[in-house]
Formats: sequence, C-alpha cells, structure tokens
Amino acid sequence: MTHAEPIHNLRDLIRGMHPVLNPGTFVFATPRPGEALDPDRIVASMREPEGVSVIVDAVYAEQTNLAPLLRCAWITLTVHSALDAVGLTAAFATALADAGISCNVVAGARHDHLFVPEDQADAAMDALLRLQRTPVPE
Repeated sequence: MTHAEPIHNLRDLIRGMHPVLNPGTFVFATPRPGEALDPDRIVASMREPEGVSVIVDAVYAEQTNLAPLLRCAWITLTVHSALDAVGLTAAFATALADAGISCNVVAGARHDHLFVPEDQADAAMDALLRLQRTPVPE
C-alpha cells in the first residue's frame, strides 16, 4: 500500500516494505559511446566519468547486443519511502548481507528498487520478508 505522504519513520518503513519481485531478468550494461537506446526500455541509468551505466531487461539487452555485466532480479519495496528517510537502506542491506546476497540499490522518488543476483531472488525475498516481520526497537 502506498501512502499519499512519504514515510520517514524507520519502524513504519520496515513494517510497510512489502517487497515485490518484478517479473523478468534485468541486466546492468554499458552502452557503446553514441549508441542510442529506447528510453522507454531503460529501467535506470547513471552517468559516470567512464560512461553511462544502464539497467534494462535482459531481452532488450540481447536484442540490442548490450553485453550484460550482471544478470539480476528486480525487487521493489512498495512502501512510499521519503528520499531523506534514515536507516531503511542500512536495514535491508544488512539483512541481505547477512544472507550472503549482494544488492545494488536505485532510489526512485517513491520507492527503493533492489537488484540482486538472479539466482538469489527467492533467498532475497525471504530475507526481506523476515526483516519486515522482525520487531524494530523504538
């Protein structure tokens, strides 16, 4: 459930995470300089000094000959987290790290999006759901 107003309180954020595993496989890739990609197919992008990094679905990457750097599952935390909220990223990153799962995070204006190794998607969901059920001290 998405709240109209962004949530700041860590306990409410964790309790309301409600992780959702998005269908499909996604990849991190680096387009060649000057290569035009369909902006509607880009899940996320970041400009770095060395070039642009993109996250796209694996099918599109194959269609456009983008070399995958990492194949991922995409998990969305459906809680409307405030961009300036403190502690949520640390909490889920710790839960995933304790389960031996790497995580790449992209923050949207309303939700956090976690990209985990494709073969660890179910374990990541289990870890996040355990975290959601764990009481958070006040």
